[in-house]
Amino acid sequence: MIAELGHFALILAFIVSLVQTVVPLIGAHKRWPGWMAVAEPAATAQFMLVAASFAALTYAFVVSDFSLRLVVLNSHSAKPMLYKISGVWGNHEGSMLLWVLILSLFGAMAAWFGGNLPPTLRARVLAVQASISVAFFAFILFTSNPFLRMVVPPMDGQDLNPLLQDPGLAFHPPFLYLGYVGLSICFSFAVAALIEGRVDAAWGRWVRPWTLAAWVFLTIGIALGSWWAYYELGWGGFWFWDPVENASFMPWLFAAALLHSAIVVEKREALKSWTVLLAILAFGFSLIGTFIVRSGVLTSVHAFANDPERGVFILGILVFFTGGALTLFAARASAMEAKGVFGVVSRESALVANNILLAVSSFVVFVGTLWPLMAEMAFGRKLSVGAPFFEAAFTPFMVLLGLLLPVGSMLAWKRGSLSRVIQQLVPAFVLAVALAGLVWSMQTGRTLLGPVGVFLGAWLIAGALTDLWSRTGRNRDLSRLLRLPRADWGKAVAHGGLGITMLGISGLMAWQQEDIRTVHIGEPWTLGKFEFTLQDVTREQGPNYFATRGEVSVTPANHDGGEIAHLYPEKRTYPVQAMPTTEAAIDYRFLRDIYVVIGDPQDDGGWVMRVYIKPLANWIWGGCILMALGGLLSLSDRRYRVAAGARKTAPMGGVPAE
Repeated sequence: MIAELGHFALILAFIVSLVQTVVPLIGAHKRWPGWMAVAEPAATAQFMLVAASFAALTYAFVVSDFSLRLVVLNSHSAKPMLYKISGVWGNHEGSMLLWVLILSLFGAMAAWFGGNLPPTLRARVLAVQASISVAFFAFILFTSNPFLRMVVPPMDGQDLNPLLQDPGLAFHPPFLYLGYVGLSICFSFAVAALIEGRVDAAWGRWVRPWTLAAWVFLTIGIALGSWWAYYELGWGGFWFWDPVENASFMPWLFAAALLHSAIVVEKREALKSWTVLLAILAFGFSLIGTFIVRSGVLTSVHAFANDPERGVFILGILVFFTGGALTLFAARASAMEAKGVFGVVSRESALVANNILLAVSSFVVFVGTLWPLMAEMAFGRKLSVGAPFFEAAFTPFMVLLGLLLPVGSMLAWKRGSLSRVIQQLVPAFVLAVALAGLVWSMQTGRTLLGPVGVFLGAWLIAGALTDLWSRTGRNRDLSRLLRLPRADWGKAVAHGGLGITMLGISGLMAWQQEDIRTVHIGEPWTLGKFEFTLQDVTREQGPNYFATRGEVSVTPANHDGGEIAHLYPEKRTYPVQAMPTTEAAIDYRFLRDIYVVIGDPQDDGGWVMRVYIKPLANWIWGGCILMALGGLLSLSDRRYRVAAGARKTAPMGGVPAE
């Protein structure tokens, strides 16, 4: 009965979204206040109905209701409770229900916190947001119904994919979807502004917090997924340039560009057309990611579904919304006249360069991701595009971006002094060069990757600190730092976090050590400065799996000191799905990780063991945490809590007073 109620609530939400799409748009066009006012309660009702539907599906998973087909295919009575709950979105149908839940949440939040928006703009934003909901409600109800019943319920389920039975993967999809779907509200603001023919500083201030929130969630979601791949898959990497990984990375790059571009609209009323275009493209690439994950056109370990019918439906949604918005943009772009003028050397110009680098790098990833498909369709050839292409094509743009950021963030608005900024940044540059030179002299492999990465990371971190130091004034009054807007602190923390992530990536890729061998119990072996000994191998039983568990001791290779770590790598087998997984054992330290994986037994009684020494690995995710923290600091800035307080002074079509 509860499942039927959830299904009924989903149908009601679909009907409400249709009303929310049509009535407010007509009301805004006719200037009918009553019709425009329908949008706000409709947005709230839509969210409450989808939340009820999602709660009903979650209840079915929690109580192991095997009369539901989705529960049978993705759950098991012996599964831990955390993974019963995460099983709700660990599949195609449930993840799409999570998608529309978040979609309706952002629409409801725009209704709850958009009281300072002009009535027509608010009505149009909520109507456009609801139109996206209409498309995805139709997709779920007609092709991906999560509430289908089994004719004959089985005694137990088929269990969730063992790779997804992990805390990192339990939280990774919700955060990723909050970012993916959060960009929909930026898209709605852009389309509403195009319909209204009005983009001004107030619009930039309204859209920026939504972009910032989506970017923060995407950052956390991507970092969680990368961390999961690092410790769970057993190959020791943090990024594989998999099509689905790229599908989340491309919107992140566009969201970062949109975030910086909206600053120029807010501060200088320039780059209006470009900012609206970025808002369309950011959500458009989120839809492209949805298509890649669920259509089966590209093979990926992350893919949810490979049903051509579903793929065609999502492709139709993608073409309708992205193509329709771009068509509207082409018709209206000439009306968005830029008012602010700025010199070649200015913060505005630096932000334009930042936008170009981020957008072009995203298109490079896009081409590399889809090129195998295009080559097969056009030339009948099966090609693969792997990490070497992406690293060679993508890295130069990130190097240029890293060089530009400290300089651009310190330039003045409208017309800046490059010589003055360079003079302030000389100590940061000298420090970065000195650290890179030190690394070059100490390393044995003589690779440029390490020194260049250290230079860029140190340059970004020192540049962010220099930017803060410059705010203390000539008298170096440190109390002025406490009075800085939180957005300024957020910028410095996020840029510093990017520098730390660059340090981690370059250190891991340049200086990683690896050893693969067959080892007998009690036999020691050496890698780098460490000696490893396989002490024992035992069989263990978990709640819904069996495990082969190794016991490895780690000591200094020169025997100077006691044991450094005792590690327990596992190889698990989940009997329901008959699928093995690898559980790496990792000794996490500030400057390096020791990463141990146990493999299959050999005929001579030995075991395959893989050991890695990974310098600066944790800096990758530490930098991501700082980037997200910087975004949250900026989001807490008082200026965004009172974002559009000047609506009341301006007539329709004018520019609100600040």
